[in-house]
Amino acid sequence: MNARRVAYAGARRLAIETAGLTPPPPGHVRVDVAYTGICGTDLHIFHGDMDGRVDPPCVIGHEMSGRIAQVGSGLRDWRPGDHVTVMPLVPCRTCPACRAGHAHICHRLVFLGIDAAGSMQNSWTVPAAALVRLPQDLALDQAALVEPTAVAVHDVRRAELRPGEKTIVVGGGPIGLLIAIVARRSGADVLLVEPDPYRRSVAEGLGLTVADPSGAGLTEIVERWTGGAGAAVAFEVSGAAAAVATAVDSLATRGRMVQVAIHPVAREISLHRFFWRELTLLGARLYDRADFETAVGLIAEGEIPARTLISRIEPLDRAAQAFAALESGAGVMKVLVDCRANGKADAR
Repeated sequence: MNARRVAYAGARRLAIETAGLTPPPPGHVRVDVAYTGICGTDLHIFHGDMDGRVDPPCVIGHEMSGRIAQVGSGLRDWRPGDHVTVMPLVPCRTCPACRAGHAHICHRLVFLGIDAAGSMQNSWTVPAAALVRLPQDLALDQAALVEPTAVAVHDVRRAELRPGEKTIVVGGGPIGLLIAIVARRSGADVLLVEPDPYRRSVAEGLGLTVADPSGAGLTEIVERWTGGAGAAVAFEVSGAAAAVATAVDSLATRGRMVQVAIHPVAREISLHRFFWRELTLLGARLYDRADFETAVGLIAEGEIPARTLISRIEPLDRAAQAFAALESGAGVMKVLVDCRANGKADAR
């Protein structure tokens, strides 16, 4: 029996491969992958920006859902048929970060889908310790959004957001929109800043307040919205130089800026502004198991509008088209790859 998989084969090149299936080793399970989402990190890999970590050909993908197909020896808590997602982090457990209780930012972290094989394949063998259980009645296309939702949960928790705080989210892609939703659920008063009309329309449809940074008057909008004080918290989720400046300039005295986006190049930042207003800059990377479990609950309870965020689903053999659709930014939010053996295209 064989499985199909998508391998990153070099800058802007994806290859469809066929590989034989083997039993999972002790402590591991083999998962029949249902759906894999494409995220900004995957696009960075696709462009060759992460070739220092990714060794082509390498199967990519880490936002996923599926069913256990086979269980390796030594495991009692998992059965074939269980619905699962994977927290794609394999920490060393011995470095200073791990010993300090921060295994999610382990100094020698292996990230599945980047440093090791990922989920964009029919069948994926992973350590059982990476599994996160899903409710059996949760639709697996929606469950593919657990990982990005866990990112948002972690980011909001990192900000120590308090009810009523004015909160700006700069960047209205999938992660920015999820942060805005989680922050609003935490009681924050949220303003989403996004230049793309389609993304603004999706956010408005979900009841969020939005602003266009490309037009004149964003400073005035923020001043009116905050009564001239500025925002208590700003999340920078865009990855653009201008977005960094927008986030910093929008903050109130002793405001907190949470840096979420990956910037592949160095950016200028107004340290004078940080000095003058006693601002705090917080990095936010990845998540821990509690964030994942919270994300599962939010999606299962309907607090996250997963179906609204899924714009397009393509079968595994059309993964290149799925990447092109996301990269174009033309009327899409979240793009999924249907990794099931009989997956069919489902553009929405």
